Amino acid sequence: MMNSTPALSSIDDVISLIRPSVRNEHAYVVGAPSHCEVKLNQNESPFDLPADLKEELAEAFTKIEANRYPDEQPTKLRNALAERDGVDPEGIIVGNGSNELTYTFGTAFIDPGTPVVMPRPMFSLYEKVARICGADLTPVAPSEDLSFDAGAIEKAVVETDAVMTVLTTPNNPTGLAMPMEEIEQIVSAANGVVVVDEAYVEFNPVGSATHLLEKYPNVVILRTLSKGMGLAGVRLGYMIARPELAHEVMKSRLPFMVDRFSEQIALSLLDREDLLAERVGLMKQATQKLIAALEEMPGVDVVPSDANFCIFRTDRDADALQADLADAGVLVRNMSGYPELPGYLRVSAGTEAENKAFLTALERSLRGADTA
Repeated sequence: MMNSTPALSSIDDVISLIRPSVRNEHAYVVGAPSHCEVKLNQNESPFDLPADLKEELAEAFTKIEANRYPDEQPTKLRNALAERDGVDPEGIIVGNGSNELTYTFGTAFIDPGTPVVMPRPMFSLYEKVARICGADLTPVAPSEDLSFDAGAIEKAVVETDAVMTVLTTPNNPTGLAMPMEEIEQIVSAANGVVVVDEAYVEFNPVGSATHLLEKYPNVVILRTLSKGMGLAGVRLGYMIARPELAHEVMKSRLPFMVDRFSEQIALSLLDREDLLAERVGLMKQATQKLIAALEEMPGVDVVPSDANFCIFRTDRDADALQADLADAGVLVRNMSGYPELPGYLRVSAGTEAENKAFLTALERSLRGADTA
């Protein structure tokens, strides 16, 4: 006779079935007050698509067959990206944002106990994916100036025989780019794959590591269309690797991750190279003006940046300062969750008006704290 009492009698019993490596993590959520008009907390481009391009896309949308699945890979977009970057289109995988491809790397390369090396501080999603997949993770502390310690990374890669090493350059959250010779130093020493995340490559004076692909088969480059191209709301990213490696990584991906309309948006914007170059130039200028203004403020310590954002700290508590700025209608990101960045806040370069609003709010907050 079957037992009429269910084996799982509570929701806690059901939740206990989820792998501990998942339950021990926090959901990736960027909380933000709804009343803030100046949004400088997520390293986004301040420029939306031009109105005339939106009109073109509205017309293009009417021709899309919404009842049909997209291709497993958006061939036209892949070819356009390959032509722009000077690489083999067969070595490109386009994803639903570069974050989706980060998870793909986990399923493709990481088993429980797989040795993985990651410098710190670095975009936290990488460590999260590694932990969920059960990696034997070796973090590497930064140099005193917060740049990646290439010698220490190379040592960790060799000693652990790392299957995967991740380098983000320019790095989020610090904004610092790795010299190309340091990237190659680590790549040449590695017996495993080295992922070079180039999310902010458009702003990087060092340039891209794509030229390393020909010499080193273990290089994988990750890109996003969210930053320099300003398509954060569309969710497109891509990886570049040797075609043979891309073919194998493709096996670990879910199908149909890029919809037809997103592909069309990206293709239309890629046709406007002058517009993209102009906007990237404006963001570069805005970032450097922002850094210069922060450097002139008494009591503010700012880190130089090769991206479209910078980090800074003051004598004030980071939580209190972030709250003051939010009350003034300005959103910035608190970086104190990284052990290496106590007291630091991160601000993206916005429009001239947005940057002025941020600097005004910051100055008032600091002045008010001094007179309190």
